[in-house]
Amino acid sequence: MTTGLELGQPQAQAIHSDEDVVRVRQLVRTVAVAVKLSLVDQTKLVTAASELARNTLVYGGGGTVEVATVDNGRRRGVRIIFADTGPGIPDLDLALTDGYTTGGGLGLGLSGARRLVDEFDIRTGPGEGTTVTIVKWSR
Repeated sequence: MTTGLELGQPQAQAIHSDEDVVRVRQLVRTVAVAVKLSLVDQTKLVTAASELARNTLVYGGGGTVEVATVDNGRRRGVRIIFADTGPGIPDLDLALTDGYTTGGGLGLGLSGARRLVDEFDIRTGPGEGTTVTIVKWSR
């Protein structure tokens, strides 16, 4: 996970509906613009966040997202933490396999979201819920 310093208070939001997923995308885009991510990196981050927000809703039964700006002393970035208290992911290796899908999302899956960001950390277990932390750094 990132050891960067916080630049401001994280913004938290619940994810309990499709409308919340849209709000997550809007929030992530706003924060990405504020830290001056390139348009390509904004798009990658928003796409990854959209997939992970949808996973939080569909597979985790809803949860929360926390979006924060971070600074590692050389550059700024955006850190996003998705958390749910759902059933967890029984086979994480399979879930992270390219092409693995259970349907319903953007078709990227966790592996696609992981490729779109600079840092990706997932903590999960059967009956433990899932927490995914991603970071995208400015170039």
